[in-house]
Amino acid sequence: MTQAPRVYGTEHDALATEPQPGHTYRELVGGPLDGQLIEVTGWTDEEITTGVHLIAPHTAYEPGGRSSYAPTFSRPDGPWVWEGDMP
Repeated sequence: MTQAPRVYGTEHDALATEPQPGHTYRELVGGPLDGQLIEVTGWTDEEITTGVHLIAPHTAYEPGGRSSYAPTFSRPDGPWVWEGDMP
């Protein structure tokens, strides 16, 4: 049985850790958050094309560091790719 990807920002034991109907998500690829989804429901086009710096449990800067994820130019509506860690 395949488990649905976990949504970033939800706790492992929370009831709503899976994608919800009517919401828009991007998959995070690579880095410490690989395989998770980020919800972008209600985000502007500019926010979506810019990407995000997300707090991650395991980064080059210890727990609480941030990982940068952004869409690729070839697939702006596709998954967001890890760009590296930052403090």
